[in-house]
Amino acid sequence: MNLIKKSSINNLGFNFIDSNYLPKGKNEYHLRNKQNPTCLSYKPLTAVQIDILIKNQNTADDWKNILVSRKFNPELVKKTKFYGLVRIGDLSPLYHEFHDFKIPEGIYNSTIISSDIGNHICIENVSYLSHYIISDEVILTNINELATTDKARFGNGILKDGETDEKQRMIIEVCNENGGRSIIPFDGMLAGDAFMWSKFRDDKVLIDKFKQLTERKFDKQRGFYGKIGKRTVIKNCGIIKDTNIGEDAYIKGANKLKNLTINSDAERKSQIGEGCELVNGIIGYGCRIFYGVKAVRFITAAHSQLKYGARLINSYLGNNSTISCCEVLNSLIFPSHEQHHNNSFLCASLIMGQSNIAAGATIGSNHNSRAADGEIIAGRGFWPGLCVSLKHNSKFASYTMIAKGDYPSELNIPIPFCLISNDTSKDELVVMPAYWFMYNMYALARNSSKYHTRDKRVYKVQHIDFDYLAPDTINEITESISLLENLEVNKNDEAYLNGWEHSKRKVKIIKVKKAIAVFKEIIQLYASTELLKHISQNKIQDFETLKKSLKIDSHLLSWMNVGGQLIPTKEIDVLKEKIKKNKIKKWEEVHQFYKSQSIQYEKNKRNHAYACLLHVLGISNIDFNAFQLKKVLLQMIATKEWMNDNIFLSREKDYTNPFRSMVYTNKKEMENVIGKLEENSFIIDQKNQFEKTKKDTLALIKKMKL
Repeated sequence: MNLIKKSSINNLGFNFIDSNYLPKGKNEYHLRNKQNPTCLSYKPLTAVQIDILIKNQNTADDWKNILVSRKFNPELVKKTKFYGLVRIGDLSPLYHEFHDFKIPEGIYNSTIISSDIGNHICIENVSYLSHYIISDEVILTNINELATTDKARFGNGILKDGETDEKQRMIIEVCNENGGRSIIPFDGMLAGDAFMWSKFRDDKVLIDKFKQLTERKFDKQRGFYGKIGKRTVIKNCGIIKDTNIGEDAYIKGANKLKNLTINSDAERKSQIGEGCELVNGIIGYGCRIFYGVKAVRFITAAHSQLKYGARLINSYLGNNSTISCCEVLNSLIFPSHEQHHNNSFLCASLIMGQSNIAAGATIGSNHNSRAADGEIIAGRGFWPGLCVSLKHNSKFASYTMIAKGDYPSELNIPIPFCLISNDTSKDELVVMPAYWFMYNMYALARNSSKYHTRDKRVYKVQHIDFDYLAPDTINEITESISLLENLEVNKNDEAYLNGWEHSKRKVKIIKVKKAIAVFKEIIQLYASTELLKHISQNKIQDFETLKKSLKIDSHLLSWMNVGGQLIPTKEIDVLKEKIKKNKIKKWEEVHQFYKSQSIQYEKNKRNHAYACLLHVLGISNIDFNAFQLKKVLLQMIATKEWMNDNIFLSREKDYTNPFRSMVYTNKKEMENVIGKLEENSFIIDQKNQFEKTKKDTLALIKKMKL
């Protein structure tokens, strides 16, 4: 919760007023605003209180409409105009302090219209406050306009009574600029909801049901008050209109906030800072938006950030993501996205999370189309490098890294963990499969660890697997092996093919045989890791018990990345049918489906891993025996050792590269600036983990008598 200090108001030079003069038990009102369940018992002002208020230069269109609590202190209300029904809670001669900002309790130099005001609030220099329910200990100061209209939707895409024109509905045009994948935003919308709504456009019945689920969440009746939660602080702002604000939020210096829901609570505080203009949006818990951000028609999921002049329009930004200094339009972005640079541009794209957009990147250009209807789809782990320019339509497998360059034609790259480069000297598109494992293990391993650490979600409705080895990437690897094995490879371990680039030139695949070997090791590593986890969690003592506990699924069981959560496609099909047949009638029930799939995920992943292992070994379940398990586990140790060495070597390049070290006078200066390689905490941690895994695995082999 926000730390609000209280002290005697005498410390600020105000007179302390004894409140014993308030009459007790006479004409007390027990009125309750239907929208304010915490509403206090109120009573009309006494003649003495009215006299004090008038003496303090307050006015009202009718003093009978001003209702107050028993501990209301009229001496703490000065130079304020009241209109309509206004109810005011307890006021004490104290002051509140927040971030070294001190302000007295009470209402000063303001205009208040038809509002409920909680206990121990501080309102000063609010030029126009209309139709708000303000909770306890709220601070409002130096605000030009804070108002709610009778048609307020608070960022939700709903129509009110009397509104029949769909053009009046607020929508978010994700993934495509032509609006063909539009979604209707609602408070609580998860990335999975946005994905399904935008994806399954071939199923009109389902899309109509999504709309019905949304409309059921809200009352179409007009006249809802805006709300400001407990301990929220708002200061030095221009216009705040039709905006619901949660508890413990901090808003300062915003230019304009209109038609918004700003979720916030004591453990997930949201902040909005200077120069921001936010219109038609939903802001998740724990979000931070500051320094000149412009956002229109948007959703920012919990713990995401917009900063330093970022522009977010017609887009959904997933959990734990950061966008700063750049422009993002018409995009659906899954959790853990990073985009930090002023001159990067992302348009009409589906980015499936754990991604990083570098400076100068232009992701999506419609200049090669007759209409603004192009799209880009990128699997998780998408890393386009500096000054990369990509065309619509393009599609990339998981963990695609793209080297600096202009890519003049559309691309369809099905190989994961690859490096794409444009060799202009030979006019070739070059793809290196398994690049991350061979040359960039430090970044790959560190990112996986980093995303776990940065996941600040308190309530994890959708389970997100941050491991780079998961059912989606393993299926892509499996399919890639088949594809690569069918290529005609020359003595340089290279092959050429067509169809990956929309051009007449061929695409060159390099290090083909090496990539196949690495990919096969990676599948065994994935499977071994899951089996070891299963053995440990269930305290399995022998091979026979292990084999009986494993269920066989098809290794090519299709999985779908649904807003960052990996779910078997067949389960999504079941969900869709339930929605269409009205067996699921609320979004909350859809979210319960995500939770149930989260519970099933580890089991499904384990069965998937075992099936993939059998496939890569080329054997059936009957043929899998203790000897092969031992062989696989020993191979896992060797693979992990190789990967651990590569983690060190890929980082070591930063210390041995003469063009990195030339800016330092000597080695000591370099180590004082970037740290000693041998003291790198991540490398040390990875090494320790490997040593423990090796020790535990060898002990298991001995215990199970493999």
